[in-house]
Amino acid sequence: MIYHLINLLKDFDFPGQGLFQYLSFRAIVAFTLALLISIFAGKRIIGWLQKKQIGETIRDLGLEGQMQKKGTPTMGGIIIYISVMIPVLLMANLTNIYIILLLVSTTWFFLIGFADDYIKVFKKNKEGMSEKGKLIAQGAMALAIGLAVCFSDDIVVRENVTVSETIETVAADSTTTAAGISQIEKHDIVKSTKTTIPFVKNHEFDYKWLSPFKGTFGWYCKWAIYALMIVIVITACSNGVNLTDGLDGLAAGTSAIVGVVLGIFAWLGGNVMNAEYLNIMYIPGSGEIAVFMSALVGALIGFLWYNMYPAQVFMGDTGSLMLGGIIGVTAVLIRKELLIPILCGVFFAESVSVLMQRFYFKYTKKKYGEGRKIFKMAPLHHHYQKEGIPALIQKPVRGMHESKIVSRFWIVGMLLAVITIALLKVR
Repeated sequence: MIYHLINLLKDFDFPGQGLFQYLSFRAIVAFTLALLISIFAGKRIIGWLQKKQIGETIRDLGLEGQMQKKGTPTMGGIIIYISVMIPVLLMANLTNIYIILLLVSTTWFFLIGFADDYIKVFKKNKEGMSEKGKLIAQGAMALAIGLAVCFSDDIVVRENVTVSETIETVAADSTTTAAGISQIEKHDIVKSTKTTIPFVKNHEFDYKWLSPFKGTFGWYCKWAIYALMIVIVITACSNGVNLTDGLDGLAAGTSAIVGVVLGIFAWLGGNVMNAEYLNIMYIPGSGEIAVFMSALVGALIGFLWYNMYPAQVFMGDTGSLMLGGIIGVTAVLIRKELLIPILCGVFFAESVSVLMQRFYFKYTKKKYGEGRKIFKMAPLHHHYQKEGIPALIQKPVRGMHESKIVSRFWIVGMLLAVITIALLKVR
């Protein structure tokens, strides 16, 4: 809103007005606002949650220090949601299609998580929403995003962009588009099913290569494949973060690391000169996502003020389903969804560990009459806490303290983030 207000008052030419045309400035302001809101409003929200006795229900899994967490306020995702939305509404371009999609999807996934936590806390149903119900709700929004990406005329990509003739007319960090750039855009608009993939020439993969048909039917088929992939990615990300949210600070810290990288990708891919220099896909307007991701990272760092061990508040499904949804939607919008297994390697490993554990347990129960385990406990982070449980994988033999596990998972997340950024130049 401030961004639009400044634009309305542009004829008055007051000092500092031009700063709001720069993504970097608005991203810094959004980050700072989100951090401050998360810290200061977070304290009041935690007090309100305590007053309403909205505490976490703990199942005894035999983990060290687990039962001491009983009654800790949950639904702390409310803090993250408020801390993200206010700076974005103030500092972002609200007419930008990418911001609109992120605002809508963030609210949708927030409401799914809120409903799940509401059932657990107020209805005293430990299971919350059914898995089927959550998947349907997540899939509905993911499909809506997929259809928007496939059919919206505002979501396009640019290939083989050259800006040497216009480089002097546009600032590298400015959202203002010069006349020369506009002319290039009018002639090079592409509705494409291409996305980014590492280790190949030009870092591009086209979903039409997966279509077994050609011609008109093949055209429809490639878009259907792309939309299906978008649904899978967004749903998987949402559930991946949800499974990771089991230790103090783990999901929030890891999501912040991922958010930084996605923000960098959005800023680079949304700027014509950066895209040309790095030889990456140029996505007009996607740079605005950097403002949103800056707010997200600021909100998460502020939330860690209260969520670090020993946690004063848990994000609950209200936060974890929302965070995963944001990550998945952002990755899709900036055409980096195929980098998710690397960038979100922690979430990916957590999800795979659950799937492997379930499959192996059912398989061995059917074959031997009793279920056996691959990990001492799933998701993966609990495997490192447990000891003395029969399983195929016994290392580490002795359980670790959860703060050490969280720190090491963060380090792994940072390493994967650096690798993902480095892949921009690996062909």
